[in-house]
Amino acid sequence: MDHIAAAEERLVSERLRQKLNQVNNAAQSQLSSVQDHVNFTLQKAYFRCAYECFDRNKTQDEMNNCVEHCSVPVLRAQQLVENEMAQFQERLQRSLMVCQDKFETAKAQQIGMEATMSLESCVDQSIQDGIKTLPHIVQRLKNALSIQD
Repeated sequence: MDHIAAAEERLVSERLRQKLNQVNNAAQSQLSSVQDHVNFTLQKAYFRCAYECFDRNKTQDEMNNCVEHCSVPVLRAQQLVENEMAQFQERLQRSLMVCQDKFETAKAQQIGMEATMSLESCVDQSIQDGIKTLPHIVQRLKNALSIQD
């Protein structure tokens, strides 16, 4: 019986891993335009601005302050994206923890395969709900970063 339970657990773990990959792929895909804006548009502007800071007529402090000033938009954008994604991950983790708690309770009641199916269903719903929120997160980021579609 232990071998069957272990095999079931491996199968469920693999399915859960696939579902998590699904949400990761969806996040990367939907955030690509925001990442492109940060990595190319803002960083390109940063390097142009920083280049202009280097002038023999300026002191080292003036050049450093100038370069630091140029980096502000990129750093703010990166921080904004990181914060939004951290909140997204936190919400998803909480949702998945609820699924895990339900699974543990069902397992303790010795429901067995029914608990496994319930866990998969709960996780799938959490993942789908998370994926549905991604367009709203992307739109919020685009608005904050003034990205035109």
